[in-house]
This record gives sequence, structure tokens and C-alpha cells, in this order.
Amino acid sequence: MPDPLAPDLPPIGALERACLTALPAPRQAWDGPFVLKAFLGGTGRANACCSLDPAPDPELPARIARIETLYHRLGLASRFRSTPLDPPGLGAALEARGHAGEKAESLVNCGPLAPVARADAAVHDEGGPSEAWMALVATAEYQTPARRAEKLGNKDLLAVPGAWLVLREDGVDAACLAAVADGPFCGIFDLATRPEFRRRGLGARIIGAAADWARGLGAQWLYAQVAADNHASCALQARLGLREAYRYRYYVKPAPG
Repeated sequence: MPDPLAPDLPPIGALERACLTALPAPRQAWDGPFVLKAFLGGTGRANACCSLDPAPDPELPARIARIETLYHRLGLASRFRSTPLDPPGLGAALEARGHAGEKAESLVNCGPLAPVARADAAVHDEGGPSEAWMALVATAEYQTPARRAEKLGNKDLLAVPGAWLVLREDGVDAACLAAVADGPFCGIFDLATRPEFRRRGLGARIIGAAADWARGLGAQWLYAQVAADNHASCALQARLGLREAYRYRYYVKPAPG
């Protein structure tokens, strides 16, 4: 399903599948058009369900109840990720069951990979989420134990190539990101730059290095997920030619007790 605002970008369904592949979870199930993923409750996509078919779903109320029960049985919040691939009425049906819709939206931005790709000798692949890489990520976001454990476990769950890149500047590990290559797509995640190295163009450089790595594996499209209110990252991605393909947000109902 292409976004009417970006018909020249890959279909939303193809991007959603690439995102699901790039952020795997050890437990996965299907209920009709919904794919359910469960990990440790640390990150959103690895602990949420989403629809991959926007067709009307006559079983939607019963399906929501089953999915909610499954997540709560696992001790996790019931979390639905709402995208343009929702069946009609999903948001209202979730709210009727006590799921609160989060106001914050996230964007999936996408653009051609080749214009961005640029080798950079200062960037190296850690081969996994090393302590150096994790330390850099922690400079940009709060790391709960569950969130940290999920990032550390990502390499062993990936079925496609991944890279955990670190850029050294002035002898210091200054910036990082993770990249996942999946056929024509390269996803970039966990971009972080140490505060004292920000506004020096390191984000663009390490993204360029990730695109160069993925180009060698046949990728043609670069995509990223970013909070809609993260204006600095949105501006950086726009400068690199990434445009909004679609948006998503979460509906959440905490586990009882």
C-alpha cells in the first residue's frame, strides 16, 4: 500500500516488513492480519503487534481481546502499533477496551540509498553491540535494563546482515548507529553522537558509511524511524534525501497488577 503523499517510495507494506525483520523478537505469532512480537518489554516494535492488511476485519473485537490476553499472560503491556495498514476502526476499538493512544507519533522516512553512500575510513564495524557501541547509545537515550538487554540480544536474533558502526573522531569513539541490510532495504537505528561532538556532521558521515556498507549488499533504499518531535534528526534525514513514507503511534494497555 503506497502512501498517497509519497507514491514514488516503496509500498508501506514492504517497509513495514523490512522494519519487522530488522527489529526481531524471540517470540512471534500471528492472529489474522496481525503479527505479534514479544521480547522483554524494553523497546516498542519488539513488544508490539501490528496489522499488515488494511482490509475490514469482521473479527476485530475478538481478535483484540485475544491479543490483549496473550500479552498480559506474558507479563507485558498490550501494545498495538497503529499504521496506515490498520483495519478500519482499530483505534476506536482499542480505546473501548482501555488502550490509551499515545500522542507522540513516529515517522518512517525513506529515500534512495546511492546518493547517501560514502565510505569513511574513520568508521568501523564492531561486529555486534559491543560495550563501546552500547556506551555511545546510552549518551542519546535512557537505557532501562530490559532495553539494554534487548539491544544486546539483537545480533543473535537477526536473520539478515547487520552492522554496529562506530565513528572515531580525535581518537574518541564519537558516534554510532546500527544498520540492517534486507534485500533492497537498509534500515538505520540507534544513531547517537556524544554531546561534545554534536553539530560537526558526524551523523551524516556515519549514515553515509552505513549506506556504503549496505550498497555492497545490494540495498537500494535507505529508511529510518524517528520521533516526529525529534527535529534535529528529522532535519538531518531530510538533508540526506529521506522523506516521510508514513507515520505510526502506539496504543497501550498496561498488564494488570
